[in-house]
Formats: sequence, C-alpha cells, structure tokens
Amino acid sequence: MSESIHNIAIPDDVVMSKIYVIRNVKVMIDRDLAELYGVETKYLKRQVKRNIIRFPEDFMFALSEHELKEWRSQFVTSNEDKMGLRYAPFAFTEDGVAQLSTVLSSERAIKVNIQIIRLFSKMRRHMLTQKDILYKLVELERNDIEHDKKIELIFEYLNQLEKAKQQESEQKNRIKIGFISPKE
Repeated sequence: MSESIHNIAIPDDVVMSKIYVIRNVKVMIDRDLAELYGVETKYLKRQVKRNIIRFPEDFMFALSEHELKEWRSQFVTSNEDKMGLRYAPFAFTEDGVAQLSTVLSSERAIKVNIQIIRLFSKMRRHMLTQKDILYKLVELERNDIEHDKKIELIFEYLNQLEKAKQQESEQKNRIKIGFISPKE
C-alpha cells in the first residue's frame, strides 16, 4: 500500500461542506464525491450506470431542474462551474455513498468512503443528542405551562377569597336601615 493512499485525511469540515439537504434527505453530489475519491465525475457516473441495480431511488436520484437551481442557490458558483453541469447531477444518500464503495474499487475511494460513512454516523449521533435535548426542552416547557396554569388557578382562588372577604366586610359595615327598637 503506498504511503499517500494509506494516509488519506480529508478534514471533516471539507466533507461536511459537501453534504446538502435535498428532498429532506442529506445527500452528496456526484461531482463532489468524484473529487473526494480522486476520479472524474464521468467515471463515477459510468460506474453507477453500469451497476444501476445497486442504486435504488432511496440510495441515489438525479436532481430535477428545480432541485438543481435550488442546490446552486445554496452556494455561490462561477459561470465556469455552472457550465460544467450539462447533465443533472446524481445525489447520493448515506446508503448510496456506502454502496459506491462496491463499484469504485480503488484504495483511495474505499478509504474516503469509510471516512464519509463515519462522518454520516457522527452526524446522526449528534442529531440524536440534539433530539434528546429538544425532547427535554419540550418536557420542561410542558411542565412550565402546567405550573403556569396552577399559578393562575391559585391567583384565581386568591381573587375569589379577596372578593368574599370584601363582601363580608361590606356586609358588616353597611348602614343599617329600618326600624330600630329602643331596647337596642
């Protein structure tokens, strides 16, 4: 194994910058993957097309014109960059990226693929952690709302008690009218 292939290290932030959300799914675009794998985009696409049975729609899909425009709007592209996209790119889900290692057999592709899969797993773990935090926040908010309702009820009872005391006080201090017998 050559030393350069053995020590492939692409920073996680570089890989993460190439992950987009399209159709509410995290995906990577064919040309970005080709760049990471050190192959030409047309080679990657050719290998996928030759093994298309390995890539069902939940693994990979071609971007529609609308999706392509929206994807381009997520970052600034030069005219040269836009012109290089004559065909709609393929978008690979996490499963599709994992499947790419079966059709791209170079050592670099395998090493980079392992790194990408680890990064997807790390992102999923972070999402689960965030989900737990969000759940706890919702629970705290629910408890807070319940406490607010209880406090409102206490204030309502206090207001009723205050009104009752005021009515009782008014009843005691009212001016008595009518006949007063001399015995009183």
